[in-house]
Amino acid sequence: MTQQGELFNFTATSDACIKCGKCIPVCTIHNVNADEVTSPRGFIDLLGAYERGHLELDRNAKEIFESCFLCTNCTDVCPKALPTDMVIEQVRADIADRYGIAWFKRAFFLLLRHRKLMDVMFKLGYVFQTCGFKIKEQTQSMTPRFSLPIIKKDRLLPSMGKTSFLNSYPEEIDHGGKRRVAIFIGCLGNYSYTEIGKGLVDILEALGIDAFIPKKQLCCGAPAYFTGDFATVDHNAKKNIEYFESFIDEVEAIIIPEATCSAMIKIDYDHYFHDQPEWRERANKLKNKVFMATEWLEQKTELKALLASKGRSDLVVTYHDPCHARKMQGVYKEPRALVGQNYTITEMSDPNACCGFGGVTMQTEKFHYAQAAGKPKAAMIGKSGAQIVTAECSACRMQINNSLHEASVDVIFKNPIELIAEALRQ
Repeated sequence: MTQQGELFNFTATSDACIKCGKCIPVCTIHNVNADEVTSPRGFIDLLGAYERGHLELDRNAKEIFESCFLCTNCTDVCPKALPTDMVIEQVRADIADRYGIAWFKRAFFLLLRHRKLMDVMFKLGYVFQTCGFKIKEQTQSMTPRFSLPIIKKDRLLPSMGKTSFLNSYPEEIDHGGKRRVAIFIGCLGNYSYTEIGKGLVDILEALGIDAFIPKKQLCCGAPAYFTGDFATVDHNAKKNIEYFESFIDEVEAIIIPEATCSAMIKIDYDHYFHDQPEWRERANKLKNKVFMATEWLEQKTELKALLASKGRSDLVVTYHDPCHARKMQGVYKEPRALVGQNYTITEMSDPNACCGFGGVTMQTEKFHYAQAAGKPKAAMIGKSGAQIVTAECSACRMQINNSLHEASVDVIFKNPIELIAEALRQ
């Protein structure tokens, strides 16, 4: 087993690999590009050669290291728990230093640093478009019970009247309770899927728990981290940590309805700050109060009993396990326990299989891989017989919505928080 100090040592990780091949069948990229170099043991073997000076970090190596989905399937099954995802994240920083970052990624990451600028771009319709940089408008149908959104044709939606979640609510929301939690909404929930935040506020109101919505929160930094833009990660992570420290003792928890954001703050800040001891310690002091929203609601409140007192819907739901939820945080029972109080859950054949989102580079320069990885997930969802697919991750939502559209599978995606809030409104 590699030690913490060796996590980012390419040679140590490569030498520790026993080439057993257990990672091959579960590797998302190897399943769509069956080449030994695009497999976990291939990646870490090449990384060892790179660190020893036997492999040049040329454009061919760049293409290889950028093809990993960072789904962590390999680390999940590896008998030595080798951190393949972590070492690939590290080499992508070397790649960014050597070759730079594409202009459109630089522009995007600039927005992630500046909330007010992102607010303006959001109103113009240029922020957080779905796969292939398209926006799918979603409007609510008039279905009286547990309404479903109708997906309309792809189009840009500039509108100065649009308001983000953070700009829709006051910072303090008093629900008359003796408990108080902070909400970290995530960029996609803030701009693209605002019903998630609204649903979370409604759930807290039903529970009598006060909500604090910290308005100075920045992007967690995950998109930049997975791309190799460590300057943006450093800026955003430190700003968030400093901000969280200012109120952490005044809230019971920071709840996050997004698996990727939660994993980034709770786990990957520790990884990123491995060589900055002071910031690593500060990040780790916060993480015991950071929870995925369904995790905290199921474990720390009486929400399940409250839902049980409500009526049941005729809708059938299937649950997709986001890579950053089940494999990184061990969260998978909680959302099912809550949603299952009011909906029938039918499991797809492999809910733990990666949906194929893969990050900014995968969604732009290597989108054909994302499409290929998304096809089996769309087929599983279709065969489940469910009318709704749910997952506590808006990145998965973007990818799965696109995969369902391309496969002509008539299933709607909703975050578990949205489904729970709809059940409480009945």
